[in-house]
Amino acid sequence: MNEQSLNLPVTGMSCANCAANITRTVSKLEGVTDANVNFASERLLVDYIPSIVSLDTIVSEIRKIGFNLIVADEGQDEKDVEEIARHAEIRDQMQKFIVGVIFALPLFIISMSRDFGLIGSWSHAPWVNWFFLFLATPVQFYTGLDYYIGAYKNLKNKTTNMDVLIALGSSVAYFYSLAILVLPGLGGHVYFETSAVIITLIKFGKLLEARTKGKTGGAIKKLIGLQPKTATIVEDGEEKEIPISMVKRGDIVVIRPGERFPVDGVIIQGRSAVDESMLSGESLPVDKAKDDRVTGGTVNGEGLLKFKATRVGKDTALSQIIRLVQEAQGSKAPIQALADRVAAVFVPAVIGIAVITFGIWWGITGEFVPSMIRMVAVLVIACPCALGLATPTAIMAGTGKGAENGILFKRSEALENAAKLEIIVLDKTGTITMGKPTVVDQIPVETSRLSSDELLTLAASIEKGSEHPIGKAIVTFAQEKGLVLNDPINFKAHSGFGVEAQLDDPRLDNQVFRFGKPKWFEQDSGMPDAIQEVIRKLQNKGRTVMVLAKDKDVQGIISVSDVLKPESKQAVKELHAEDLKVVMLTGDNLQTARAIAGEVDVDDVQAEVRPEEKSGKVKAFQQNNVLVGMVGDGINDAPALAQADIGFAIGTGTDVAIETGDVILSSGKLTGIPKAIKISRKTIATIKQNLFLAFVYNIILIPVAAGILAPFDMFPEFLRQLHPILAALAMAVSSISVVTNSLWLYNADIR
Repeated sequence: MNEQSLNLPVTGMSCANCAANITRTVSKLEGVTDANVNFASERLLVDYIPSIVSLDTIVSEIRKIGFNLIVADEGQDEKDVEEIARHAEIRDQMQKFIVGVIFALPLFIISMSRDFGLIGSWSHAPWVNWFFLFLATPVQFYTGLDYYIGAYKNLKNKTTNMDVLIALGSSVAYFYSLAILVLPGLGGHVYFETSAVIITLIKFGKLLEARTKGKTGGAIKKLIGLQPKTATIVEDGEEKEIPISMVKRGDIVVIRPGERFPVDGVIIQGRSAVDESMLSGESLPVDKAKDDRVTGGTVNGEGLLKFKATRVGKDTALSQIIRLVQEAQGSKAPIQALADRVAAVFVPAVIGIAVITFGIWWGITGEFVPSMIRMVAVLVIACPCALGLATPTAIMAGTGKGAENGILFKRSEALENAAKLEIIVLDKTGTITMGKPTVVDQIPVETSRLSSDELLTLAASIEKGSEHPIGKAIVTFAQEKGLVLNDPINFKAHSGFGVEAQLDDPRLDNQVFRFGKPKWFEQDSGMPDAIQEVIRKLQNKGRTVMVLAKDKDVQGIISVSDVLKPESKQAVKELHAEDLKVVMLTGDNLQTARAIAGEVDVDDVQAEVRPEEKSGKVKAFQQNNVLVGMVGDGINDAPALAQADIGFAIGTGTDVAIETGDVILSSGKLTGIPKAIKISRKTIATIKQNLFLAFVYNIILIPVAAGILAPFDMFPEFLRQLHPILAALAMAVSSISVVTNSLWLYNADIR
């Protein structure tokens, strides 16, 4: 059975309990294997089996409980549909807020002025209270309509959320005041301004919260903004502009200076420098020429290019990056479990506390109104939103920060666990080193009277027809230096030793040249002692040494090695600075491994490890609950990446390694590892700060609203008798403070 994953926008949520309600509802459906709703990003991540449950069924079940899933119809752009729906929702909320301000502000001013004796005796006339009812009613039932609808649907589904608290708290004040108005015999003060200002303030807080919440998802918006809307293709010899959705694999696409590549492809004509910072986080452009790959979303420099489209639509690297970041932001980190457990019982507990508060104060004082005011303050000040936002907003900011630096966390669990790593295991070939041999030394014998370039030209000319990786590396190196090579004549390979040939150059008098391993020449007396000493030193450094001889006279040596990546040494240094033990794991011989290890200063070397043994080595490091991160790029690294607590896949490596890894370094640079760990540690620190703020807020302010400070004269009156309006303001501030704290992650220094 084929499983399908979807990541779709949700509308209509007011707090973390709403997200939990949707998650529970969808998870219960037969055919759904996993579901999670992220309150901060307002998206549903669901894995399901289409042959058992359809998307229409999932949408229908979500709508039944009072929420909506935004699904694009065929031919519609999903991003455009979501943007339209979000804007419509914000317009509706803004309109309701404006109505709230128009009616609640004069109500609040006149009511407070009357209470403080700032206006004349006319304000105590009976008609004034009826005027207050006229002002309060549109706020209660239009601005506050969403809270009533949300409360009704949640109670109908036997769940509770923030809407229940707000509807209950404001209704108590409104309907008590209405009863006083309709039944004057009850006497007492009306509190229409309390209910109206509570609803308006909370609506304002939710608008600010939505705005700041949107900023935590700024990385996704930036990535989506990198996708051009159109592309210029060549068809029947003519250029024409088409929507990007119509570009097909195999199309020839024209890209001009300053334009973004619309899709992935391979250059067939032209040269340019390409800004790939959106992939790697590196600002320096990368030179591109014929046969080089280009990626959609990157920016062409100064050259006119033509390229053949190889990956389009959802298959492009940028689309996959966006999907990975969305999935990471939508997944649930283990640290969120505590907040979820609290949120599940939070609203019923608050209602219970409010009722108990009312009962205690009415029993102590015998006064109904002050007891009611305290009950309303408790209902309004309680905020499950701050708890619900504490983890997901930080996860969104952390994964966004990673994406901006070419680091893709596939799951929020990886973002959390990377902070706990104690050992980093590095594969050698393709991870610490470039993964391909290259010429390192060119040392002519003094008596040969050859320059280093002449020595290289002779060796590369002999190897010109070779299929051996070392021979290819020497030929490529010589060609990159612009050396002119001759064709070999009478080429002959000597298995296990080297090759020999004459060269098509009249100046060389048909002399036979041999190029191969030093042991091939050991029996010849023409090998100078000084050269033998140089060979030993180079071999001790782990380099492969080849000797060039003319007949039996040694002309010089060329060494080849899989050289270090430029950033490897710095990366290991930064990992040590983060108190991590660094281990190198390789199938190479111990001598070569130690030579490389000495250059980058790793703590331990595991050499001559067969591919099937790598995962076992990682498992051995994991003893005693030690968390291990594995970094690799090849197929043979996949089992070890899967075994590790966190698998870091080099983004320039194989698809298998990337699929297996938990964190992808799209830049292919090892310095991404310490950056990823710094981002993880700063994100976890932010989550803990957010949870502290949310818990402390509720632990302190709910008792204050309940009147715990009332007996203590040293506290100001507004704290001893906390007014529901101040409680509503405090609730809005709590959510905004948590989101704002998460936003600071974007400014974190991870250099």
